[in-house]
Amino acid sequence: MLKKAIIIIAIAALAFTGCNEIRNGKHENPLASHVIYIGLDGWGAYSLPEADMPAVKSLMEKGCWTLCKRTVLPSSSAPNWASMFMGAGPELHGYTTWGAQHPELPSRVILKNNIFPTIFQIVRDSYPEGEIGVLYDWNGIKFLVDTLSLNYHAQSPDYTKYPGELCSMAEKYIKEKKPMLCAICFDEPDHTGHTAGHDTPEYYAKLKELDGYVGRIVKAVEEAGISDDTIFIVTSDHGGTGTGHGGITMEEMETPFIIAGKNIRKGGEIEESMMQYDVASTMARILAVDQPQVWIGRPMEEIFE
Repeated sequence: MLKKAIIIIAIAALAFTGCNEIRNGKHENPLASHVIYIGLDGWGAYSLPEADMPAVKSLMEKGCWTLCKRTVLPSSSAPNWASMFMGAGPELHGYTTWGAQHPELPSRVILKNNIFPTIFQIVRDSYPEGEIGVLYDWNGIKFLVDTLSLNYHAQSPDYTKYPGELCSMAEKYIKEKKPMLCAICFDEPDHTGHTAGHDTPEYYAKLKELDGYVGRIVKAVEEAGISDDTIFIVTSDHGGTGTGHGGITMEEMETPFIIAGKNIRKGGEIEESMMQYDVASTMARILAVDQPQVWIGRPMEEIFE
């Protein structure tokens, strides 16, 4: 009888522990309450050592980084933005070409909202009241983020005429809403790469300008009073060579990944291999949500304290 009672108590204790550990698809303790993701389209990792980007390099010094994160193939926009937000490659999510607005290959899994599971969707499911937003220059982003899971999404005016407007929109949104998850997707330096060329003086001048926007976004987080509970990610979808991309050169295939903030080690270079779809898994790990079985991304455990 005593033995039976002990077994019952042990089972009850395990059940209680399990309920405390994971509830509604999320773990109890996120590593930070806010994730600010900044994406720079067409930013090749080769450029960073020589680029005049003090705000980005300050984040590198405060956190962890790699210049060896690889794109999925092809090294073009929609497949790689999708992979960063969907935790899987084109073989699974189905976005296979530069401007894909829907999967050309049937997605392996379709969840609610009629889209392959995104980081925005699983965060929304776990945090129904969480503030989630996406701001972007390129119209193609809206087809890759599951807008029905967002509180707010907005495209900037013509960035070739108003290059700083997306940053201003992001500053306003962050200060007013203090989002749990916010993605800010610039269409530069890709446009400059296509016109003046990658690895050109014009390209590096555009990187310097973009760095100013990164610095302003970091300052907006500080002014919102949430910097002590925020993790910043700065990264890219692909690089480029000449005036194009989509091929298999390392200039096209390697992109930077910089992460800094609460519970991130001041650890320098990330030694682990990293792919685009690992970005979504890393954000899920930060916000303590369980990733879907169909995702193949892995959180970059090396970066955490």
